[in-house]
Amino acid sequence: MTTANLIEIFCILDEFCKYFAPKLKKHTLEVPGKRHRNRPSRMSDSEIMTILLLFHTHHFRDLKSFYLGYVCQHMRKDFPHTVSYNRFVERQAQVGLHLLLFLQTCALGKCTGISIIDSTPLVSCHIKRKKQHKTMKGWAAKWKCTMGWFYGFKLHLVINDKGEIIQWQLTPGNVDDRAPLKDKRFTEKLFGKLFADRGYISQDLFEMLFVDDLHLVTKIKKNMKNSLMLLKDKLMLRKRSGIETVNDELKNVCQIEHTRHRSVDNFVTNLIAGLIAYNFLPKKPQMNIEIIDKSRLITLNS
Repeated sequence: MTTANLIEIFCILDEFCKYFAPKLKKHTLEVPGKRHRNRPSRMSDSEIMTILLLFHTHHFRDLKSFYLGYVCQHMRKDFPHTVSYNRFVERQAQVGLHLLLFLQTCALGKCTGISIIDSTPLVSCHIKRKKQHKTMKGWAAKWKCTMGWFYGFKLHLVINDKGEIIQWQLTPGNVDDRAPLKDKRFTEKLFGKLFADRGYISQDLFEMLFVDDLHLVTKIKKNMKNSLMLLKDKLMLRKRSGIETVNDELKNVCQIEHTRHRSVDNFVTNLIAGLIAYNFLPKKPQMNIEIIDKSRLITLNS
């Protein structure tokens, strides 16, 4: 990430925090008898958020090495008032809500009428250490995917033809892939055609989405009767694998999956920061599709 991009991202986050902080303070309930820290921190919320986004674009495997070995050593001009790593981890948990609202209001892409949905596992620990793993107990679950059994979560993603994430949901690993589509809040921003793999086949789900102006398109299973399908839909199903590239970039570039988390809060903060960092990437796996606006054609012909 260049210096210009760093400054641009920091300014966007800083403007968001200036607007969001007074709103949050206005709606926060104070516990009677509990003392609150009123002294301002050495590092602002926008600086903490910027460092978390930088971590997900610099190919570091763990946050501690990135913060102590890179930010504190080589980015003194950009962040002159750094704090200890323990204090930084505390501040990381405090800006989790800021990151979530920024993702939902500013960072997600828009639906273009062509969407692709898929889920990917987020492993919390090796399956053989499931009983010993305490951090995600009560949150993660055991399930089986194409790569075998895993213990952790599922990240459900919807992307548009530009490779932008337009909707997401985190569930325990044993939740069915079709469950998010049954939630009206998950599909309210989607329209047009939604392309998915065979795991999303369901007649009831298809009819429910079709009523809401969303056409679910999937391949058929071997034991199912063949059905007519538009040629452009068949071609689009071949491009559905583009979401696998998105999952690969999220895991191997933005580092949203690792097994070193020590709290659920920091796990979720790390995931949200990774999703924001991905949408800030200059290049994304796009599909070469030419969308024709029928209304403009009618105007030109008339």
